Amino acid sequence: MERTFLMIKPDGVVRGLIGEIISRIEKKGLKIVAIKMLKMTRDMAEKLYEQHKGKSFFNELIDYVTSAPVVAMVIEGREAVNVVRKIIGKTDPIEAEPGSIRFDFGMTIGKNIVHAADSKERAEKEIKIFFKDEEILDYKRADENWLY
Repeated sequence: MERTFLMIKPDGVVRGLIGEIISRIEKKGLKIVAIKMLKMTRDMAEKLYEQHKGKSFFNELIDYVTSAPVVAMVIEGREAVNVVRKIIGKTDPIEAEPGSIRFDFGMTIGKNIVHAADSKERAEKEIKIFFKDEEILDYKRADENWLY
């Protein structure tokens, strides 16, 4: 099974969307194998968004993601990276597919509810920023035999 990283950003947390987002992940058949709520440090945020360093919006992005709590998760399932990306929708909520998290709840690129890794390699890096190996659990969902 593949693993990916998903984070509910500050706007998703303060708007009370944690349960809705987790529900969508679980209803799809994906498994949450690690989860925590935390206030990101600037160092963590800069590591998470290192690919944007030097861009005009970088400092604003870092200030935003460190402004309130986030919920970080490790998600497991078949093609987890691609499935989660489809569930959350395109970065710009206006371009996201109807029914995706960003389309349904986001209004701007800057505050678009969630972040998810865009590749297996990126997922591995992002997971390590937030979780120790021993915090990631191995268990079976009751419906795994029906899903896979």
